[in-house]
Amino acid sequence: MSVGEDKVLWDESRLENPHVQGDKADRVRGMFDAIAPTYELVNRVFSGGRDGAWRRVAVEMAGVTASDDVLDVACGTGDFARAFRDGGVCPRSVVGSDFASGMLVRAVERDRTSIGWVQSDALRLPFGDGSFSIVSCAFGVRNFQDLSGGLGEMCRVLRDGGRAIILEFSRPRNRLMRGIYELYASRIMPMGATLLSGDRTGAYRYLPRSVVSFPSAEAFVGQLVEAGFARVETRSLTMGVVTIYSAFK
Repeated sequence: MSVGEDKVLWDESRLENPHVQGDKADRVRGMFDAIAPTYELVNRVFSGGRDGAWRRVAVEMAGVTASDDVLDVACGTGDFARAFRDGGVCPRSVVGSDFASGMLVRAVERDRTSIGWVQSDALRLPFGDGSFSIVSCAFGVRNFQDLSGGLGEMCRVLRDGGRAIILEFSRPRNRLMRGIYELYASRIMPMGATLLSGDRTGAYRYLPRSVVSFPSAEAFVGQLVEAGFARVETRSLTMGVVTIYSAFK
């Protein structure tokens, strides 16, 4: 599907359950290509500057060593890959992978030498079995066309003893906090982010809807185990708005 920046990709009918759309991958790719120029700015503004802190905590949980090889899946403009590079211990190598060329162009502009960038689909990673000791993904797994397939690929390219570090939005357990968060995410953020970015694809209506319709933290842990991970640990941040999953192979 050829997608232009002015094309509405997420209308009301598709937002009812965005995860079952047969052409979800094409729509997600077109959406991210369209919002790439303002993506980092919108993230900073509408997370209240917390998105950088969430990534830093996730990198700390990864327990990076100088012998680690890191693959960041659905890397976008490269924020998480750079967080691994700039953490307390610099890994041996960092590679960022994404299927949206508009995002990768901006990732390369920020770092042309210390991080390797690859355009590829998370469901068909162009790496051999056991190529990496850490595979990460920040706010990307819910965009996979096939969640089980994407998690299986992450497990496949991990070495035995390696770990996947997944950072993803979640619904707070506290009912009051959940209500406040979902009002913000469904009403305030979409309007503000659309104005700031100038987006016409419906991206900032899709993104919060994709969180609400994504499996719960408990169900997602079960899917990680089904994908081949032996053990999964979780850590909740910002009153449950974000969850970090550490899945060990």
